[in-house]
Amino acid sequence: MAEKPISIEESLNRLEEIVESLESEETNLSDAVSLYEEGMKIAQKCRNELEKAELKVTELQEEDKGRMSEVDFSIDL
Repeated sequence: MAEKPISIEESLNRLEEIVESLESEETNLSDAVSLYEEGMKIAQKCRNELEKAELKVTELQEEDKGRMSEVDFSIDL
């Protein structure tokens, strides 16, 4: 049975957990490196999802107005 995809909200929550663990003085180096790697993968996944959402919104605007208009969707991560 295939696993349910993790939502962007769940991914962001996991990133927060990872940051808290990395900031903890109790996290050893090996665990910190593993957490960092996991965090980078999650961050890239979130970035990709946000780019897809931005593209979808742009497409919907084009369909709605029948012409292209630029809208600022800047998201600071």
